[in-house]
Amino acid sequence: MTSLDEDQPNLHILSVLVENKFGVLARIAGLFSRRGFNIFSLAVAPTDDPSLSRISIVVDVHNTDAAQIAKQLDKLVNVLEITELQPVSSIERELMVARVEGIDSDAVRNFIDEVGGSVLDSNDRELIVSVHAHPNELDACEAKLRKFGILELQRTGRIALGRLDS
Repeated sequence: MTSLDEDQPNLHILSVLVENKFGVLARIAGLFSRRGFNIFSLAVAPTDDPSLSRISIVVDVHNTDAAQIAKQLDKLVNVLEITELQPVSSIERELMVARVEGIDSDAVRNFIDEVGGSVLDSNDRELIVSVHAHPNELDACEAKLRKFGILELQRTGRIALGRLDS
């Protein structure tokens, strides 16, 4: 019998600064695959410097130490910097885009307004909505949208930066 704690993911965010070159993401994904590390979510994009990309990797570390993952990543040639971001000392966001049934479009629009999202497109049958928020808030938003009827859904995965010093 497993405890509830074992069923809950133990998520850590690694912010990895890499050279923006062909094959870097494939090498990182390969490392995770070879070592049996599970990627919960992954987001990658160029930074303010077009020669660099930042990869936000959310890993479930139930069976692995985040420091061990960082050590393995640090061995890769194109990896320049690795930072483990703690939830209390970072700002996390995720984007969700959903196609929702439009049977009660006024209620959907009101709810989306309440959560600070926007309606991107609509017709007489459905709406496409967008919400960006902390991942936990998106989980609650997604649950509420399911009551209206989600037809299609896409989430980006977490991105994060360390908080500013006070």
